[in-house]
This record gives sequence, structure tokens and C-alpha cells, in this order.
Amino acid sequence: MSAELVLQMLRERGVTAESIAEIVLQLQKPYNKALTTEVYLESVMTVLAKREVQYTLMTGIALDELAERKLLPEPLQSILEADEPLYGVDETLALGIVHVYGMIGLTSFGYLDKQKIGVIRDLNDHRREIHVFLDDLVAGLAAAASARIAHQNKPVSAYFAELCETGVTVETGADTKEPA
Repeated sequence: MSAELVLQMLRERGVTAESIAEIVLQLQKPYNKALTTEVYLESVMTVLAKREVQYTLMTGIALDELAERKLLPEPLQSILEADEPLYGVDETLALGIVHVYGMIGLTSFGYLDKQKIGVIRDLNDHRREIHVFLDDLVAGLAAAASARIAHQNKPVSAYFAELCETGVTVETGADTKEPA
């Protein structure tokens, strides 16, 4: 399976890879101003290339579409139509995407789930379509793509090496590293 099917499903729901990359840009720009739009888009596409991410997106989009067509059994149909606040399955599904890149993705997802920036807000506020799952899935995808970029930044060992070069003593648990 390729990401193209999922990209088509997203486009049909009003979401593009570029709109997700814009969210990633907002998350990462404060930490690395040298990154380009191409880097953000490439990160989104890399996350989308993962089959488990594709399956998660397909599942959530299908549930939203079934709810729009009133094809879900009650009380699930009514719960999704109301976007019931205590229904947390949408966030739980999105966490499957978020956890691909660890805790930093989780904190970014929490931020996006509350702030609802960019296309996430558009999906959440849409009145004619049901996006109970999709707004959270897009937030999860953006959070994972952002975390992927963060993981590519300078490793912590480089920070320790820089500190040692400046003469700062660094405690690393059981031992202390003296400046070189």
C-alpha cells in the first residue's frame, strides 16, 4: 500500500499534506529557524509512509464518513454526531500515530488537541461534515512529523560535549565528566 490512497482520502476531507506541514512548521520553527517548508513536508510524507499510520487514518476517516451517512449503530451514531466530549476513542486512535516518535510527539499532540491550529481548527469547527476522528488524526500526524524533526536535531551527547569544551562540569548520573 502506498501513502497515495491515504493522501486522496485526506484531500477528499479537505486536508492536504501541505496543510499538515504548515502545522509542523508552527511547532518546530521556534526551535530551528533554518528548516524549510520542504523539510516539514518531507517529514509529513515520511510519517504517512508508515503502514500503521495509513491504517489508523483509514479507520478514523471511515468512521467519520459512516457517521455522516448515519450508518453506525446507536448509541455510537448519536455520540459521534454530538462529538461527545467524554468520547475519547478519537484521541486514543490518534495516539497510535503519535507514539511512533515518542514522548515529544505526545506533548505536541496535547498542545494541538487544545489549541487546534490550522486545518485542525477547520475540521473541528466544520458544521456539515463529521470530523470526530479526523481532527485528532491530523493533530497526531502533525505531532509525529514534528517529533521526527526534533529527533533529528543535535543529540544530547553533543550538548554535553559543547558544555565540556566551555569548561562546564556535567553530571551524567553515576559519574562526573570534567572539561577537556
